[in-house]
Parts: sequence; structure tokens; C-alpha cells
Amino acid sequence: MSKATREALGETLAELAAEGVDVVAVEADLSKSTTTAKLGDAYPERLFNVGIAEANMIDVAAGLSIAGKVAFTGSFAVFATGRAYDQIRNTVCYSNLNVKLTPTHAGISVGPDGGSHQMIEDLTLMRVLPGMTVLVPADYHSAKAAIRTAAMTPGPFYIRLGRTGSDEVYPANYEFVVGKANVLRKGSDVTIIACGLMVDAALKASDSLDDEGISAEVIDVGSLKPIDAETILTSARKTGAVVTAEEHSIIGGLGSAVAEALGESAPTRMKRIGVNDVFGTSGEPDELMIHFGLKASDIAAAALKLTQ
Repeated sequence: MSKATREALGETLAELAAEGVDVVAVEADLSKSTTTAKLGDAYPERLFNVGIAEANMIDVAAGLSIAGKVAFTGSFAVFATGRAYDQIRNTVCYSNLNVKLTPTHAGISVGPDGGSHQMIEDLTLMRVLPGMTVLVPADYHSAKAAIRTAAMTPGPFYIRLGRTGSDEVYPANYEFVVGKANVLRKGSDVTIIACGLMVDAALKASDSLDDEGISAEVIDVGSLKPIDAETILTSARKTGAVVTAEEHSIIGGLGSAVAEALGESAPTRMKRIGVNDVFGTSGEPDELMIHFGLKASDIAAAALKLTQ
């Protein structure tokens, strides 16, 4: 099954509302694309559309949270984080409000919309904010679980959701644990650490490496902040080589977070796979993954080089 992580948003919010959770969503004129419209269809009084005004979207969500609501926000990642950063920092995080930022269309897989809409810096922006929990689900099921976890956990959350479909990694009953990385495949020669849609690519890379006689351990860091340093360090000490893979700039995201953990406690040979300090460009999602070197074959090639 290939479903986009964004498809989990509206469905899960409607389910939570039906279960009695006091969730609301504030949208910036993109409810159909982000799927928050599904909450509005089921519970019209729970969806607030502020128009193309992302900063106002954050402030309205902040006010609703102060009134006791579990407030989720939508829009596209490039607008929801970039245009509204001051409000996220000074209103939501500084006051530790119960606001859940769940924008969609993150990364280069946005596709033909081009570099202006391909947000590849959002994890960096969100990770540095005190009090912000940052989650990057790998598939539809883990996205649903992440949204549920955020709804039940007080405080600011950022959940990165994508536009394009991703293959199934987790079962429907998956439970998302903040601060926990998942070892999806055991290995002894190299560690591949991924997040988001790159998790499936990491698993495929592991398959091809196995054909080469290389045993690759695959770890999904769905919780980027707090990060599960213990699991990462244990694997790195065992294999002695680490490849990170993310649909994001190699600066400030997963690769940086892993390098920080390793640098302080277990310096390890490492290669970061991601967007190399450039803006995105227009193209179909798969074309862009090839263009930016984010395919399973790129991960496998980096792992092979580290193990030679």
C-alpha cells in the first residue's frame, strides 16, 4: 500500500474528535490539500480557515490552545514554518502552548511546484526551538500514530508530512513513542539511519547491500527531537560506519542530529545523504529523488564506500 502521510491528518483528527478528544484545526486556505477538510466535513465547528495568513493561523491556534483545545495547524511546510516562524517561536514555544504544527507537502517530493515550495529547511528550524518535539513519520500508519501521540501529549509538536505516497513500513496498529528510534533490520557492517519517506529507501538499500555480502542495520528515527541517542550509539559502536538519509538539507536535520550524538560520545565514519546546500527545482518526485541523489542506490553506494 502506498499512501501519503498527509492523508493521515484529516482522517486521524476526525477519529480523535469522534472519540471525544477536544481537537480543532486551523487552516490557511489549503484544507483540501492538507486533508484537514475531512475534520471540517465531519465537525464543521472544529475547522477554522483564516485564509492565506499563516502567522495568524499560528496565533489563532495559540488562542484556542489557551482556551483548552488541542490545536492543530495545517498549510504547506514552506509557509507554515517559514512565514510564521516568529509566531511559532515567541507565541507557541516561548509560552509552551499545546499547539501541534502538522503541515504537509514537505521536502522535494512536492515535485513540480519547484524550489520555492520545496521546504528542505523545516527540520532545522523546528529542531532548534526550545520545547518543540519534532516527529518525522515514515508512512501513513506511523503518521496516524504520530498525530495521535501529539494529541495526547501536552506541548508544542512539529510533525512533518508529505505530499506523495510512501510504501508501508509499519502495521496499522503501530504506536508512536516519542524519543524512541526503531531498529527495523539488524546488521553488523554498516548502520543506515533514515527518517520520513527515506526509511523505505533505506530498507531497499539494505536489501541490495545484502546481495553484496554487506550486512546493513536500518534504524528509523521517527522522533528527531528528542532523538534516541542510545540506540544510535549502540549501533554505531557495533558497525563502525553510519549513513544517514533524509529528504531534507544535510545541514541541521537528521544528519546533523546524528553527527552531534556520535561526535560527543562515539566518533564514527559517516556519510550524510540529503540535499546538499541547494534549493530544490521543478520536476516529478521520482525525477527529483534521482537528481538529488536520494534513491536507495545512492544510500547503498555510500554504505559500500564506507565499508571498503
